[in-house]
Amino acid sequence: MQTAEARILDRDNPIDWLHSLVPADMAAVDRLVHERIGSAVPLIPDLARHLVDSGGKRLRPLLTIAAARLNGYRGTAHAKLAAAVEFIHTATLLHDDVVDVSALRRGKIAANVVWGNKSSVLVGDYLFSRAFQLMVEAGDVGVLDVLANASAVIAEGEVLQLRSVNNLATTREEYLRIIAAKTAALFAAAAEAGAMIGNAPREFTSAMRAFGHHLGIAFQLIDDALDYSGRQVQMGKSVGDDFREAKVTHPVIVAHERASEAAKEFWHRAIEDGVQHDGDLKRAIAIIDETGALDETRALAHHHARMAIAALAAVPPHEIRQALISVAEFCVSRGY
Repeated sequence: MQTAEARILDRDNPIDWLHSLVPADMAAVDRLVHERIGSAVPLIPDLARHLVDSGGKRLRPLLTIAAARLNGYRGTAHAKLAAAVEFIHTATLLHDDVVDVSALRRGKIAANVVWGNKSSVLVGDYLFSRAFQLMVEAGDVGVLDVLANASAVIAEGEVLQLRSVNNLATTREEYLRIIAAKTAALFAAAAEAGAMIGNAPREFTSAMRAFGHHLGIAFQLIDDALDYSGRQVQMGKSVGDDFREAKVTHPVIVAHERASEAAKEFWHRAIEDGVQHDGDLKRAIAIIDETGALDETRALAHHHARMAIAALAAVPPHEIRQALISVAEFCVSRGY
């Protein structure tokens, strides 16, 4: 039984608080994750553990567990689904780091830098396979459909994002479509899968999916903002990565819309032509700040956080529900 003091400390970080409400479930998820990354090929567990054990909060599988427990589920299949969600997420990170030529992930040297691109891609594929094995073992065709569809949508989102690189013609609507696919789709599917495994009423399942979707959108928008305002040590990745990779994210879209002619020329050189000089990141941050692009990006993130919280109106009162509300609020107020 937790002490009152421990509960107060948990609430300082709502993700930790949510973890503290389902500790046995998350321990089971961790066991499954470490069991299933095992292989007779030593490179596979070595590379996979590099990312799996790098300090991630397991937020997506946590949504699966929370949704199942909110609906009163008392079985064990939800842990398999949560582990599958974690494998899907980890596989996409491995692939993303190769595509983006990333050097850091969660404050550590990225796996592709240590083991190379080919190994990272193939181990990502291995983790996708493990995810589908776990989904089949869970024994619910409906849940399998939800997570399989999410995997396809994520891949579509990554391809759409490739088309937006160096492309200042990318609109706000197009960018929201990209992040809905590449980020929010797994958040939504993770929460929906947890509800479905407990045979929840349609209203509850829809509410959890909507919560996950809007939380994912808000989460990614804040990531976009932090890339032009955060500190590298806090974020666990290099500040300005999106700029260096010429990604057209929400802050850039807004800043370009509002830019002076001189600033527009800067964006076209640095983003569309990909010609960047020393000091360009500092100038980009200044323009984004001057145009209010960060404030607008954060405001949109807060809007989606409110939408996520509103979706939980259909969920009965529960400490897990309150923790989820706090998670949504925390995700848009974080500085890393």
